[in-house]
Amino acid sequence: MKIGSYQILVLAVVTSIQLPLFVISSRLIPDPPDPQCSSPDPTTLRSDQMTVIINGYSEHRIPLLQSITAAYASSPSVAAVVLLWCNPSTSHQTLTHLTQNLSATVLRAPSSSLNHRFHPWEIIKTRGVLICDDDVEPDPSSVSFAFAVWRSDPDRAVGFFARSHAYDVASKTWIYTMERGKYSIILTKFMIVNIKHLERYSCDEHYAEARKIVDEMNNCEDILMNFVVAEENRKGPVLVGAKGGGVRDYGDARNDGVSEGVKEVGLSSRRGEHRKRRGNCISEFHRVLGKMPLKYSYGKLVDDVGEQGLCEMGGKLVLCDNQDFR
Repeated sequence: MKIGSYQILVLAVVTSIQLPLFVISSRLIPDPPDPQCSSPDPTTLRSDQMTVIINGYSEHRIPLLQSITAAYASSPSVAAVVLLWCNPSTSHQTLTHLTQNLSATVLRAPSSSLNHRFHPWEIIKTRGVLICDDDVEPDPSSVSFAFAVWRSDPDRAVGFFARSHAYDVASKTWIYTMERGKYSIILTKFMIVNIKHLERYSCDEHYAEARKIVDEMNNCEDILMNFVVAEENRKGPVLVGAKGGGVRDYGDARNDGVSEGVKEVGLSSRRGEHRKRRGNCISEFHRVLGKMPLKYSYGKLVDDVGEQGLCEMGGKLVLCDNQDFR
């Protein structure tokens, strides 16, 4: 299946995955020096599973990490789960204690730079890499489905959360927005990319100035990765529909029953300035790169073909497939 050939509102895909499960045992990797760029031997990289890199920073979210890492580790599509800890203030003792109840390897980043999220760490032994936040817990079947979609076209970014860029004619600036009919940006709440795109993002001098902008803004690393992927393949990203229990987003400010410390530590929690800052990032990336490579995609991929007709039952309109015809 070549996803790039579809331009329809909803594409249904049925997939069944039976893969062996291999998860690296919990351990704390010693503090690394400043990461150096080196290309892995492509012949040694696995293609049947992917590596999950969870970005961790806030100690308020540590209680979530046990269930989140376990959810990823239980997916047959996952070879290893790595918690990349980017808070330099967290004590070594805290991280050591964290590993005792975690289905992941803990890797302490050398600084809090968001660019580290896309470094091609030596621990990555797979072609596919899932970059995700520490407040998103997907159903394991959704993880496997998203990975199956990515494998069908591994040069594109795949995920559950999408946004869009647009040009505001009145202000003559790029803006960051969300549109119902199209999208051009996959968020790092859940983003699957090829390890080669991590290498390009982190090691290519073409993106050096853009990486500096990420550090200066302390934001927008996901937007820059979408620039990197789109510039190479000249295609838009792929949005997929979640299966089973869906994708739990603990960091969304609209949550009830979630502590404020968990909801409000993210960069996007500052709603008033968030979209403006992200729009500024798009404009700056366009300026330093000299082009606008982002491409629009339309619709999303779902995992089954079901009845979409509505029937009346009990005085209510419901999907006809939900009726009992026995």
